[in-house]
Amino acid sequence: MTDAFQIVAQTDDFYVLNKAAGVSFHSEQGPGLVALAEQQLAQKLYPVHRLDKVTSGLLLLARRPEVAAELTRLFAKRQVQKCYLALSAARPQKKQGWVKGPMQPARRGAWRLGQGEQAPAVTYFVSQGYQDAPFRAFLLKPFTGKTHQLRVALKSVGAAILGDELYGGAVADRVYLHAYALSFSLFGKQYQFQVLPDSGAAFAELLQLGLPSSWLTPADFPWPSAPAQLAACSDQDE
Repeated sequence: MTDAFQIVAQTDDFYVLNKAAGVSFHSEQGPGLVALAEQQLAQKLYPVHRLDKVTSGLLLLARRPEVAAELTRLFAKRQVQKCYLALSAARPQKKQGWVKGPMQPARRGAWRLGQGEQAPAVTYFVSQGYQDAPFRAFLLKPFTGKTHQLRVALKSVGAAILGDELYGGAVADRVYLHAYALSFSLFGKQYQFQVLPDSGAAFAELLQLGLPSSWLTPADFPWPSAPAQLAACSDQDE
């Protein structure tokens, strides 16, 4: 066990890790999440998706190349369901709904939501306010897997994520974005994983206040169907 991650589950095919916020996925000045996991688990591992350095939560690593190929295919075909928790100190322009649009490069390594329907990033979210709490909570489901997608989605509705200063979020002890749940079917077996955030004062306050009951099993949440324009294309940014 390291400070970089915890093992949530393991099978003969993959590991599910809970990545800590602030740990880089790729090796930079020091070893990244994948390298650290390979060192601790003493085996070659194969990434099939990724999380931003600032994001905590669930991450899949395949244990064999053929498993990696199949999981990569499932992600590209949007057959892995993902849900995230986020907090914002700002009031959104709407309390729930779709955020859609192409992702375009902006300054300082940031992205922005453009106009049109070419290769859109698509997210659906719901939110919940708490009396006397300095934040609003968001449950988000990305229907695509674009770089910084959820951070840009909440910025675009006027509710930049708490601690996400790159996108204008209020200063905080961490960026309050957490990969909360994953569900998928692999080789005929159904899997469902979820893990609550375990770092950050505001997340601790959220859990003390309590999540809405419908958020406790996000795989069963009544999410809307994916927009029709997504049916014909695959994701390559995951």
